[in-house]
Amino acid sequence: QQEIQSKMISNFFVLSPRGDTIIAKTYRNDRGNEGAHERSHTEAFFRKIKFWNSDDVEGGRSEGAKTDKKKGDAPPVFIMPDGLSYIHVKRNGLIFCCATARNASPTTIIEFLSTIARVFKDYCGTLSEEAIRKNFILLYELLDEMLDYGYPQITRTQNLKLCVYNEPIVVDPVTSTGNLVNPKTASANAVHKPVISSVNASGRKTDAKGTQKNEIFVDILERLNVLFSNNGYVLNSTIDGCIQMKSYLAGNPELRMALNEDLSIGRNTGSYGSVTIDDINFNDCVNLSEFETTRTLSFIPPDGEFVVLNYRVTGDFATPFRIFPSIEEVEPKKLEITILIRADMPSNHFGANVSIEMPLPKCTVSAQCSVISSPGTGHTNAEFVQRDGKILWTMKKLPGGSEQTMKAKVTLSQPCTSQIRREVGPTNMNFEIPMFNVSNLQVRYLRIAEHMAGYTPYRWVRYVTQSNSYVCRL
Repeated sequence: QQEIQSKMISNFFVLSPRGDTIIAKTYRNDRGNEGAHERSHTEAFFRKIKFWNSDDVEGGRSEGAKTDKKKGDAPPVFIMPDGLSYIHVKRNGLIFCCATARNASPTTIIEFLSTIARVFKDYCGTLSEEAIRKNFILLYELLDEMLDYGYPQITRTQNLKLCVYNEPIVVDPVTSTGNLVNPKTASANAVHKPVISSVNASGRKTDAKGTQKNEIFVDILERLNVLFSNNGYVLNSTIDGCIQMKSYLAGNPELRMALNEDLSIGRNTGSYGSVTIDDINFNDCVNLSEFETTRTLSFIPPDGEFVVLNYRVTGDFATPFRIFPSIEEVEPKKLEITILIRADMPSNHFGANVSIEMPLPKCTVSAQCSVISSPGTGHTNAEFVQRDGKILWTMKKLPGGSEQTMKAKVTLSQPCTSQIRREVGPTNMNFEIPMFNVSNLQVRYLRIAEHMAGYTPYRWVRYVTQSNSYVCRL
């Protein structure tokens, strides 16, 4: 009985980036008489995460927490003064949160919240505030099937179709990647179609199976975690990758997807030049009978977006960018900081939306930045952000095989000491690289298992490499 109660969820709600409650549902009253208004706990929660670094939010922190604490976002799990544990995830600027009074597993609830966000996106087509507001009746209907008295129930998009009777109203997707210089890193518009028949803004009904093209979208996404020393050597490096798909194929035919023939799983198992990954796990719909011999997967794609496999690579691999920072004390109150970025990838690839951040000491008065840029970088800007106490260097595009240098002359309000010098850095880099992956994992082919006359599906495959934690120490 105790194990069953530990999975109980008291409240679920979705907040907009401004803190407005878009969806809220109470499953159990575990708060007693505190906060009689049903929205009071959502407002208190939003204030908590919005002003997480303030010393006096909801009664303040403990004495130990009032010490010099670095600024950062609120953790995904924390306890509020009402005695409930609040667990949240952020998706497309929206905050999906639930509260529980039980000793529930945080990782289980975080996974469940991510699943709710994915199901909402599958049925609305796009995950945005406008889409949720226009489809709130459909989403409440989904919540009734996904959560019963605080217990998770049906979570598969395909199984939920049997329980849903409302039709989604399609809204235009919010392109959060609209400032990219290459559309290859942005999702195709067809990916934002709902998995069931829908109604567009003009009231015209669109059939999810009848009128649309037979399409399937495949994304090979890799997120890099790299730590450099101050002389540019790699101290730690990992790749977290996945292959995710979204299918709009009529009849749900069985698919066959082939990976690299020389793919080796496990460290020190592959031959020289082969593609080696440390570990891999597959979706439960994947048939692995031919994987060991031909590296071929067969599966019937479920409705909505799903991850075919996840993989991880550790150890040495060719990092796409190298960071070489240096700091020099030219006068007692003046520092000169130089950051060199070298793109160690082929010239036919480039980094998009590159940004480099470097924190400066608290006693910084001013910082004058200058950039030595190569041709083809597009718009480049470096400035000292006084409010955040850091240098922000942005580039629209960083071509492979090129180098970029930024110099900053920093003025301090007091003479530089070893303690002040340690406040400089580390350097953090953010980027994404379209149609490029570091691990060299490739999809050789994607085809329908059985030949069907007149059935010509469109296959869209893209590769995207993103920085997750790309840091260089000083």
